[in-house]
Amino acid sequence: MNDRDLHAHLINQQGGRRSLNTPVLLIDLDVFERNVAAMAAFAKANGIRLRPHAKTHKCAEIARRQVAAGAVGVCCAKLGEAEEMAAGGIGSVLITSPVVSEPAIKRLVQLNARMAGLQVTVDNPDNARALAAAVGSGKPLTVLIDVDPGIKRTGVASAEAAVALAQVIAGLPQLKLIGVQYYCGRQQHIESYAERRNEIVDRTDYLRGVINALTEAGFAPSIITGGGTGTHRIDVELGLLNELQTGSYVFMDRQYNECDISGEGTPGFDTSLLIDARVVSANTPGLGTIDAGFKAMATDGGPPTVLSGAPVGAAFHFMGDEHGLVLFGETSPPVGSIVTLAVPHCDPTVNLYDFYHVVRGDTLVDMWPVEGRGRSR
Repeated sequence: MNDRDLHAHLINQQGGRRSLNTPVLLIDLDVFERNVAAMAAFAKANGIRLRPHAKTHKCAEIARRQVAAGAVGVCCAKLGEAEEMAAGGIGSVLITSPVVSEPAIKRLVQLNARMAGLQVTVDNPDNARALAAAVGSGKPLTVLIDVDPGIKRTGVASAEAAVALAQVIAGLPQLKLIGVQYYCGRQQHIESYAERRNEIVDRTDYLRGVINALTEAGFAPSIITGGGTGTHRIDVELGLLNELQTGSYVFMDRQYNECDISGEGTPGFDTSLLIDARVVSANTPGLGTIDAGFKAMATDGGPPTVLSGAPVGAAFHFMGDEHGLVLFGETSPPVGSIVTLAVPHCDPTVNLYDFYHVVRGDTLVDMWPVEGRGRSR
């Protein structure tokens, strides 16, 4: 029995949220819609393409809403996510990680044959040749060169390597080179706006050198894609990127909520991704054990933030796989009462759930499947 079997009958029942089996992943629809509209308006006002990263939400319904608001398409970190977005009607998808294994390349070529706007990043000449060989006489594959911003995860490591890879791609008619990708992931969560800006200025100067080298070699990129929720305002100000890959702005989480993203001392977006949990034991005065532990959320971002059902900001402690402990102060909570949490890190938390339960206040208004859950390859 899945969540739809359990909860579909509660849709549009006033107060239905309170009858959900917990722990449960929620989207506050009012806040979510404001976030989507705000980023779309920002991109439009600044004349920059918006390609949100679907690794955050892994959900075709959310991608469709982002496109309807003005996005040109979405990004996906994994081929499996891209397959789900395409199946959900998204016509333009950029895969931001290299696709290198033989079975994965075969799937990539098949996906490219059945959708109009597939793009993929490359950072290695051998990978480019393998992609071209798999395409053969079929539909050419659109590629972007991934540029390493200095974290040594993926991407070419120098301007010279970028030019050399572009030259290899130019000799492969099965591939069409349209631009570069540049994602400064380490800088996204620097809490201080000034410190984050200083680092992005430095990294953008480096990218400008790479682009100048490509342009001088005859490979001027038409698409320069990258950035993220934490740096999008700075990226636009610096004027080099022409496509934004913001992702977490739709939800926000503890990591981003602790950052001055706006430059005005605020994150700039509000929290729409929530977990409702229920008090299952309260035998010690002032303490409540809830049914949300390690299995209910990603823990790499620290503990969740308590939003309601207990004193706001009350301390939370993980108490194992299934349980968390909330400090209620002088009183004990009623057993069965609900505590609402803001997740520490949205992307991997979403990967733990099959459905979003979409709410307005206490009313469940819809359920959206997380089609890309577990699509790690």
